[in-house]
Amino acid sequence: MSLYDAAKPALFLFPPETAHNTVHRGLKAVQDTPLEAVLAERYAVTDDRLQQSVFGCEFPTPVGVAAGFDKNAEIPRVLTALGFGHVEIGGVTAERQPGNPQPRMFRLPEDSALINRMGFNNEGADRIGDRLDREPQPDVPLGVNIGKSKSTPLAEAADDYLYTYERVADAGDYFAVNVSSPNTPGLRSLQNRDSLEAIFGGLKAAGAAPLLVKLSPDLPDPAVEDALAVVDDLDLDGVIATNTTTSRPDSLQNPNKAETGGLSGKPIEDDATDQIRFIAERTDVPIIGVGGVSDAEGAYEKIRAGASLVQLYTGLVFEGPAVARDINEGLLDLLERDGFDSVEEAVGVDLQ
Repeated sequence: MSLYDAAKPALFLFPPETAHNTVHRGLKAVQDTPLEAVLAERYAVTDDRLQQSVFGCEFPTPVGVAAGFDKNAEIPRVLTALGFGHVEIGGVTAERQPGNPQPRMFRLPEDSALINRMGFNNEGADRIGDRLDREPQPDVPLGVNIGKSKSTPLAEAADDYLYTYERVADAGDYFAVNVSSPNTPGLRSLQNRDSLEAIFGGLKAAGAAPLLVKLSPDLPDPAVEDALAVVDDLDLDGVIATNTTTSRPDSLQNPNKAETGGLSGKPIEDDATDQIRFIAERTDVPIIGVGGVSDAEGAYEKIRAGASLVQLYTGLVFEGPAVARDINEGLLDLLERDGFDSVEEAVGVDLQ
């Protein structure tokens, strides 16, 4: 039994957001101290077979932290010490936001899932941008997830995204535009061609690159195809698939399934992988696969379906700080089993 396995029952006695904040403070206390190097020695996996160059960035491993875990860019360096090959901070909005009323995060332990309706709570682009400019960056790619301020009318969304980008531009290695969170009213309606062209056109004109779009798992296939047409027409650099879902699979057991918000974790794993495959069959841009990743087998399935990189958040909650190490070590075993010399060779091999 790992130390986290022993501590998890006590940690899970607290409300999810309280537990998250407790872990966050603990990691922040370790960051930039000698203990950070101790974590790296225990959890980081270094192997050339895991390395990739994706949209101009060098990733030491394919496993990253999804947006939402480090909303305000406070602990990216210590997350790297846990073995993650990239960290995506945010979502960052132009305005400082408290988010939705609490409680707004719910565990479904039997389902290895979370439901959240956080509502883009963050310190705002000015403060987060100042922190990014002031503090050293991690030695892995840093992604910045950009969302729309709740108070900004949809018609002014393009300017809102641009304001945020300009305040985090110098620190990010890539920029993910979030038009798919279910917890900001009307946000998902921006996943239409005209809105995407306005948002990404403005960001491209400002020099934003690499530039990725994060899509919803709830989009019908024609809407995904329209979004991918914009990706191709505007020469965007990648797609993140997927965000959380508002659907509730019949398999869910925990009573918290009745809560509103976005569902993440194991119940959406197969659907997320299916969308990765659907996207990979229709575009050549790199894909970051998100949704239910918690072990090497699930990560490998997404990679074989077309994802160059994978991210997780819920998996970190349920599996603990060793999750990136365990996935990376497992990926090496799977690559060797299947005769691949690198992760890159395995990307998309299951596509027709």
